[in-house]
Amino acid sequence: MRFQIRRSINNIYQAYSLDDGKLYTARIKGKVMRKDEAEYSPVAVGDIAFGEPYSESEALISGIEERKSYFRRWNTKRDLNQTIAANQDMTAIVASPSSPPFRPRFLDRAIASSHGADILLILNKADDEIPEYIPGCISLYESLGFSVIRTSSRTGEGIAELRDMLRGRVTAFVGQSGVGKSTLINTIMGTELRTGEVSYKYNRGRHTTNHALFISSDDISIIDTPGVREIEVPFEDPVLVKESFPELRSVRCQYDGCLHHGEDGCAVPGLVESGEIDEGRYDSYLRILSSLEERKPFFMRNRK
Repeated sequence: MRFQIRRSINNIYQAYSLDDGKLYTARIKGKVMRKDEAEYSPVAVGDIAFGEPYSESEALISGIEERKSYFRRWNTKRDLNQTIAANQDMTAIVASPSSPPFRPRFLDRAIASSHGADILLILNKADDEIPEYIPGCISLYESLGFSVIRTSSRTGEGIAELRDMLRGRVTAFVGQSGVGKSTLINTIMGTELRTGEVSYKYNRGRHTTNHALFISSDDISIIDTPGVREIEVPFEDPVLVKESFPELRSVRCQYDGCLHHGEDGCAVPGLVESGEIDEGRYDSYLRILSSLEERKPFFMRNRK
C-alpha cells in the first residue's frame, strides 16, 4: 500500500493511503529504515511511503519512494541532514519587512536548501512600513528569475493572486519565526493554525508551528513547516550550492568545475568588481561554502 505522509511527530506519522483514501497512524517497521544516506528523521511530510496496515487505523512503513524534490536543512545537534518537506512542486519562502527584519542572507540559505522545486519569495506584512533597501533587494531577486509577491493578511493585498499561484500544486511554506507564515496560511486556506507575536526584546518570532503539517483544501495543498531563526544549508556537494545561485551557473572560468571560491582563473571576482554580479549575493555564497567546509568530516559525525 502507498501512503502520503501528512504529519510527522517524534517518528509517529499521519499517513494518507493513496489506495483506500483512509488516514492511518503509522510507524517505521523495525527500529531503523535503511537508506542510501544517513539522515535525521528518515521520513518527511510529503514523502510517498509504502507499507501495510495492521489494524483499521494503524500501519507500518517499510520504505519511501525516491523524492522528486525536498526542502532540507542541516541539523546541528545531530550533525546530519534533516528533510523538512518532500515532493513539493514549489517552495514558498516567507519574509517580512521589519518584524522580524528582512534578511537577504536568510533567503539565500533557504533557496540553497530547496532542491527540485520552483522558488516563490513572499514579502508578507506588506502593509507595514517598507525600509528603503528592500525594493532594491526584491528587484535583484526578480532579475535573477525568482518569482516574488507581496502579501498582507490584514489588508488582503496579494492574497487572491497568491491563491492562483498555489492552485494545483503542493507548496512548502518556510520562513523565520514571526514572519506571519501561519497567519498567511490561515488566510489562504481558512484554517486555524496557532499564531504568535514577535518577541520585541530580540525582534524575533516565537515558534508557533513545532512540526511540519500537510494541509489540503480544494485544489491547494500546503506543507506548513516550523518557523526557524536560522537555516544551515545541508551538507552536500558544493556544486549544488552553486546551482542555487543563477548568476553563477553560466559563468565560464579558466578551468571547468570552478566553484568561484578563490581558484586561479576564476572570472567571478572581476564580474563582482564590474557590478555584473551583486557583491552581497556573492558574499552570501562564499559564506555558505565556508559553513560547509567548517563542518566535521563524515567519519567524525554522529550517524546514529
